[in-house]
Amino acid sequence: MKINKTIPFLLKVYLLVLSIFSVFRVILFLTELNRIDFNEVDILTIVQSFIMGIRFDIVISGYILIFPALILLISELFLIKSKIIEQFFFFWIFILFTIAFTISAADIPYFNQFYDRFSIGAFEWIENLDFVVSMVVQEPKYFIISIPFLVLDILFFILLKKLFSQKSEPVRLHIFFNTLTSLMFLAIMFVGIRGRLQKKSTIKVGTAYFSDNSFLNKLGLNPVFTLMRSYIESTRKENDKIHLMDKTIAINKVQSYLNIDKKHYKSPVARKIQSDTILTSKPNVVIILMESMSAAKMKRHGNKQELTPFLDSLSYNSIYFENVYSAGKHTFNGVFSTLFSFPALYRQHTMRNIRKYDGISSTLLKNGYSTTYITTHDSQFDNIEGFLRANDFQNIVSQADYPLSEIKTAMGVPDDYMFRHSIPIINDLYKKENSFFVTFLTGSDHGPFYVPEYFHPKTKDIKTQIIEYADWSLRKFIDLASKETWFDNTIFVFLADHGVPLHANYDIALNYFHVPLVFYAPSIFKSSKTYKKTGSQIDVYPTIMGLLKQEYVNNTLGIDLIKQERAYAIINDDDKIGIIDSTYFCIMKEQGNTPQLYKYRDIDKTNYFEQNKRKAFEMVDYAKSNMQIHQNMILSKEITLHKDLHVK
Repeated sequence: MKINKTIPFLLKVYLLVLSIFSVFRVILFLTELNRIDFNEVDILTIVQSFIMGIRFDIVISGYILIFPALILLISELFLIKSKIIEQFFFFWIFILFTIAFTISAADIPYFNQFYDRFSIGAFEWIENLDFVVSMVVQEPKYFIISIPFLVLDILFFILLKKLFSQKSEPVRLHIFFNTLTSLMFLAIMFVGIRGRLQKKSTIKVGTAYFSDNSFLNKLGLNPVFTLMRSYIESTRKENDKIHLMDKTIAINKVQSYLNIDKKHYKSPVARKIQSDTILTSKPNVVIILMESMSAAKMKRHGNKQELTPFLDSLSYNSIYFENVYSAGKHTFNGVFSTLFSFPALYRQHTMRNIRKYDGISSTLLKNGYSTTYITTHDSQFDNIEGFLRANDFQNIVSQADYPLSEIKTAMGVPDDYMFRHSIPIINDLYKKENSFFVTFLTGSDHGPFYVPEYFHPKTKDIKTQIIEYADWSLRKFIDLASKETWFDNTIFVFLADHGVPLHANYDIALNYFHVPLVFYAPSIFKSSKTYKKTGSQIDVYPTIMGLLKQEYVNNTLGIDLIKQERAYAIINDDDKIGIIDSTYFCIMKEQGNTPQLYKYRDIDKTNYFEQNKRKAFEMVDYAKSNMQIHQNMILSKEITLHKDLHVK
């Protein structure tokens, strides 16, 4: 019996594209090999991850091939041989799969940076396209991944061309048999697109989570699938603003968390903070937001390479918080939550829209401080400059203010040059007889990396050399500052905008969020002290105000970590939320999904949700209520305490 020629052709195309997708998955696997402990993970689990990956690859391949398959099978049925049709579908398949392979290639450095598969979050910086392009052009690893992409895409073109050229003339087949086999093949394709046989729902991102190894779970996904799913979710109206909890319930819960028993302001969280004593002088405040300085990079937190000797020594001679977490995984999350004391809201870019908050800049400006923001690179990136100027930052110093000869990469000038350049600026602020508030954002510990020739690192890898350099730059700044008359009356605050995903035991990499928090003022703080309590970036502003002993109205979700206890810290992983305390780590995914609960201190991968549902739901409620309050305050414009917001 004669057989349908189109079906073998389509099967060969499937085999070809699935093989190329698998090559990209192998490359990703090899670049993240250090995430697998082969004493804990058996080969079968790794194989299952790759098999899961093929399932997701079949979904994407099916979407691309379903239209060509339908037309080509109909053409076979009616003995239609058209060069135009075949040419059209050759370019259809080649172009769409080339786009898919481009995403697969881009996904590898994206995953290396964010420990997540490619998503709509990769386009957060589309408004700063020139900045992003500069970073990509100047980062060698992006060129390295382009080599296998170009080789694979050229090979794909050649082999696809060969498959089309080998496609023989249609032959007359038994009409019933031909129709039946064509329909059966299309039905199988539809099953492949659904990804599963169950009627209830199609394949989901959560389907890939089959093991207790978070990396292998993520490895099984296809980046085109995750990109499309995240895009679809972002376009849904209900996801534009979060709706996690009833407004009244959220208010009651948050007021209970913050011990607000009597409302004096219309804002649900505003409360007047009074100090027991008043300082005779107003100390200056310098916040240094260190790019990507995960606590895991410090010897104090277990790193054996001694990359941060200065930061480590500083932590033992300061007020230090061991268990503080960044609000999110992006720099704009770190800048926003540190200065304005509100949590991140999934993928919402809180600084993209200009809004006025009662942040530390506004409060200190009212109290007679000058307010300045200094960074190594373009201050317009992430709309930071516009947002900060609208929130009472008087001075912005950035790449445009440095000599062109000192700008080395897309990240602008090296950290130590920024610090050296800042000393005369701070001196001028001091001469005006006002106390000053300065926020630094470093940039060197972010690709493209540049280590100045005058710095001599101990390690060989550029990724560790840049950490050594970043730490050395901090030392240089303090050395320079210590020679100035304003040094003794200045509180220096060191923390990271976020960490890096060095290790990952769970779906959310805690290294990405665990950051150091140092309050250094040797002439003001007479003794050093370490706090083990759980804290968040959003607590920096209220804690500073407590150290300054100044009265103010706290219209934020932050607390003074020295005087108060935080039940949980909330960390935002774009599409997932983590809630953490001294013992438990809870992961909250999409609405309707069961939370996961882990004893992270023991690196225990057992999900304790069933054993301790009460704890898990308590943590979830905490996150939902705090996030919902922030969203409601944005919508009702209660993030700023206007005069009419005071309860008469």
